[in-house]
Amino acid sequence: MRIAEQRREMTEQVPSLVEQFKHGLDAPICLTWEWTYACNLACEHCLSSSGRRDPDELTTAEIKSVVDELARMQVFYVNVGGGEPTVRPDFWELLDYAVSRYVGVKFSTNGVRLTPQRARQLAATDYVDVQISLDGATREINDAVRGPGSYDMARRAMDNLAEAGMRGFKISVVMTRQNVDQLDELKVIADSYDAQLRITRLRPSGRGADVWDELHPTAEQQMQIYHWLLDHGEEVLTGDSFFHLNALGSSPLPGLNLCGAGRVVCLIDPVGDVYACPFAIHDVFKAGNVRAAGFGEVWRNSSLFTELRTAQTGGTCASCPAFDACQGGCMAAKFFTGLPLDGPDPECVKGHGAQLLTTVDNSGVPRATQDHSRRGERGKVLLGLPAVRASQRPCDESPLAGMA
Repeated sequence: MRIAEQRREMTEQVPSLVEQFKHGLDAPICLTWEWTYACNLACEHCLSSSGRRDPDELTTAEIKSVVDELARMQVFYVNVGGGEPTVRPDFWELLDYAVSRYVGVKFSTNGVRLTPQRARQLAATDYVDVQISLDGATREINDAVRGPGSYDMARRAMDNLAEAGMRGFKISVVMTRQNVDQLDELKVIADSYDAQLRITRLRPSGRGADVWDELHPTAEQQMQIYHWLLDHGEEVLTGDSFFHLNALGSSPLPGLNLCGAGRVVCLIDPVGDVYACPFAIHDVFKAGNVRAAGFGEVWRNSSLFTELRTAQTGGTCASCPAFDACQGGCMAAKFFTGLPLDGPDPECVKGHGAQLLTTVDNSGVPRATQDHSRRGERGKVLLGLPAVRASQRPCDESPLAGMA
């Protein structure tokens, strides 16, 4: 009985908590930080269009300086990604440094460098969480999106973590038209490792814009995801990325039901630019750079963030009976499909977004500002092997340096 009472009390507190979040916090709840654009894979839906590293990426010393600032701001943990963060030669040094400053790290990886030795190191380290990317329960479905060999690489990394005794690591899945029917199988894989399944929404960000039409779930599959989450919501993480589905019924999905861009979340990219949202890498949503002013100054005083933290009207969506449930959906998904920010989500479950998309002139749809793909051919990323001269900075080295 006491547990039920506590849940009711928490539920009653949520509205006021959400209202507070809308006006921003002293520090982000969820800070995504990409440490490099370099990647050994060329995933079709990569939100940051990663491939080659940028020659101007933050140095080891600069990243440590930002970690020190985050520690002073009492940021509890950061979501580290890329690219593939572990291909930075200084990755493990930076990981240890963050932990030493009591800034926890949850890093996303395709598993390329999670050897048995590194898995044992991670299993013995506090304040670290690992998230393995896997976009299909089968080799065929996963590798069609993430590239040949990526399924086996991810499973090998999971095996190494399990063998090292690490429990509770995350298996992160971007939901696509091809893998929605595999939700139960993906849950079985996670359970077999004593891991936790995390599913997230596909956005038309980065290279994801090129495959949005063929990969994003259908209206029927959106309904399928919603009901599956209602049945498994207590066991599965979503990163609050499916709150647009709340318009489907009276039972809300677990989470804040809020676009937190610039309010409770943001992104630091590999060159130190700060964006309002990890899925909105475009100059329109760039708030500043950590090199110029420091992260705290950008977070507290950016004019963009100040604007995002003011009361939002809801635009044309405000008159919809479902607006309180879905809050108009995802800002990035609207922007990169050419829809107005105060209009419906492109995957609006009431069909308003799909209807509006028919009026969009595709020639004027925005594209991500950054693109480090530099493909020589479809499915292949030019990784930039070392030049003859000795490299002076980690970001100038090959992502595959030192690998067999």
